[in-house]
Amino acid sequence: MPLPRYLAALLFVATGLLGAGAAVAAGAHEHGVARLDIAVDAARVSILLETPLENLLGFEHAPRTDAEREKVAAALTRLRASQVLFRIDSAAGCQPSRVDLQSAALGLGTATNSREGHGDLDATFDFKCSQGGRAGFVEVGLFETFPGLQRIELQVATPKGQMRATLRRPTSRVMLAR
Repeated sequence: MPLPRYLAALLFVATGLLGAGAAVAAGAHEHGVARLDIAVDAARVSILLETPLENLLGFEHAPRTDAEREKVAAALTRLRASQVLFRIDSAAGCQPSRVDLQSAALGLGTATNSREGHGDLDATFDFKCSQGGRAGFVEVGLFETFPGLQRIELQVATPKGQMRATLRRPTSRVMLAR
């Protein structure tokens, strides 16, 4: 099992939110809303994003026109710029190491459609850190990058503790230390 998925599983167990997380995931296709899991340890920060494509593109199907294909290409370019989407406290010394994008509707990765007519994107953003445990915050740039996004449901696990929170426009900072 790759480490980011392991960290995500650890996040659910450590926060005691396994039941709540499963409930969110089971009915989790809500336009304007994304789910973000952040796991921090001494050597890395892993961020998992789950969102309907509608939030990123304004539609949730495979692109059918040149204009839609251009929108997809632009969104993928923005998603791959993880250091812009997620600005981690410089005290942690983090650098982007990997971005993995999965979407059946867009033909990315090994994702398969689970809901008829509803396209989603799952993304993993990994950062290698010299002192990940010193990260006090993450600035989340998703609202400014994707105007269709209105709310982000967060789950965070760090060496200092765990929490759940909701980010709403215009708030973009996630405090990691409590």
